[in-house]
Amino acid sequence: MTFAEFFRATRAKQGRSLRAFCLENGFDPPNISRMERGLSSPPESREKLEEYAKALGLKKGSDEWYTLFDLAAAERGRIPQDMLKDEELVGMLPVLFRTLRGQRVDSDALDDLVERIRKA
Repeated sequence: MTFAEFFRATRAKQGRSLRAFCLENGFDPPNISRMERGLSSPPESREKLEEYAKALGLKKGSDEWYTLFDLAAAERGRIPQDMLKDEELVGMLPVLFRTLRGQRVDSDALDDLVERIRKA
């Protein structure tokens, strides 16, 4: 699922039209329409994403909240900011990337990554 698809589906699930959603929240309908159709990128600003999350009725810290932020970061080719604050996790990212590419990985490093995922 893309950011655009998630945003549109979440808004539609609330039964609000694009125009009503924008009027209620002070958003520009053409800009939101372009974003929902994937014609414009998700915002980079955490503040703007929080504004959208609130308007979509997403509870802070919920799975849907993180999905909105994670999809936005992924589409911009970035790692979510909250993950970058965890130095241990950042240190494991190269192992994850190599694993996802199917490259050989040191077994101890992979075990550490797996353990970290299990604890999450």
